[in-house]
Amino acid sequence: MSREFLNLDEVADWLGRDRRTVEKLVQRGILPGRRIAGEWRFHPAEITHWAEQDLRTLDATELANFENSQKSTELDQQAPLKTLLHPETCEIQLDAGTKPAVLQALIEVAGRTWQIWDPAAVLSAVREREQVMSTGFENGVAIPHPRNPLPDVLGQSLVAFGRTSSGIPFGAPRRTLSDLFFLVLARDARTHLQILARLGRLLQTSDFLEQLRHAGSGTEACQLLLQADSQTT
Repeated sequence: MSREFLNLDEVADWLGRDRRTVEKLVQRGILPGRRIAGEWRFHPAEITHWAEQDLRTLDATELANFENSQKSTELDQQAPLKTLLHPETCEIQLDAGTKPAVLQALIEVAGRTWQIWDPAAVLSAVREREQVMSTGFENGVAIPHPRNPLPDVLGQSLVAFGRTSSGIPFGAPRRTLSDLFFLVLARDARTHLQILARLGRLLQTSDFLEQLRHAGSGTEACQLLLQADSQTT
C-alpha cells in the first residue's frame, strides 16, 4: 500500500471480498476506481472512505468478516481494543452540551495518554470529517474520527470514550440525539477500519449500550468495553 494506486487483487484482499465481486462493484460505479493502461486502479484513501461508509450497512457477521480482512499489525487480533482504550481515556461526565464542545472534550480526554502531539491538528481533522457527514448513528452513538489516518501527530493509535448526561444534536439520522461517543484516532488505514468494524459489532447490541449508559465511572465503562471486546469472536 505504499504505492499511489492499488490493483484489483489488492483491493479485494483489503476489503475481504472476492475479486469478481469487487470488479462488479467498480464496473457499476459503486466502488471508486479508474482505468489506467487498461487495468483497474484504486486510490487507498478513496477505498478507505468507501469502506468506512459501507460499514454502516453491514450486519454483525459481515462486520466480523470485514474486520478479519484488516489484520492491523498494531492491534491484538483477539481483543483489538485492549491496546487502544484505557480507564483514563473513558469519561462518563463529558462536560459538553454541543457538538463542537463534545469534539473538544473528547480530544482532551484522549490527550491524557500524552500520545497526541498536535491536539489542534487532530481537532481540525475531526471537525473536517464531521462536515462531510455526521458520524452519529440512530442508536445514540457517534464515532468521530479524522477522514484520513494521522501518523505524524499520534504516538500510537487510540480510542477515547465519552458520555454526556443527556443527548445532544450531533447530526445523526432522523435527528436522533447522541450521548455515547467514541473518538477513533489511528495511525494507518487498516487500524482505522478494523477499529470501526469492531466497534460496530460491539455497539449493535442495545443491552450493551444500556450498560454503558448506566456505568458508574470511567473505569467501569472501560471494563465493560474491554470485557465485551475480549468475548467477541
